[in-house]
Amino acid sequence: MNPEPPTMNPVVEPLSWMLGTWLSDPPGYLEEVCISHMGQPVLNFSFNPFHPDTRKPMHRECDFIRLKPSAQNTVIVEVEEGKVKRQELCITSHSIARISFAKELNSEGKLEQTVSMATTTQPMTQHVHITYKRVTL
Repeated sequence: MNPEPPTMNPVVEPLSWMLGTWLSDPPGYLEEVCISHMGQPVLNFSFNPFHPDTRKPMHRECDFIRLKPSAQNTVIVEVEEGKVKRQELCITSHSIARISFAKELNSEGKLEQTVSMATTTQPMTQHVHITYKRVTL
């Protein structure tokens, strides 16, 4: 049975251009990004990186994007850490950050992601930069 696709919630319609499956441009890093909706006021997304030589899955990240109309757009990011004990999940906020400025979005039909990392032994450096192109709607 193929159910009828849900109608996109008007709250997330401004992000409809993001829907689909995106693949990173070679060489090097190989990643698939899937962005979808189920008619709710959120977009679901998953990042699926693969080893460039073996094509084996490396890890998976899933989340959602939620827009709240008439809310202050502070672009806040929270990093939380926690522990699970039986059926108890205890989470502590580790840090909170926000964007200091906004730039015009690139509308050339591509998505780009840059991740920088720092560790106790390495200073902040660019870890990966990926460019995606849409492969499905």
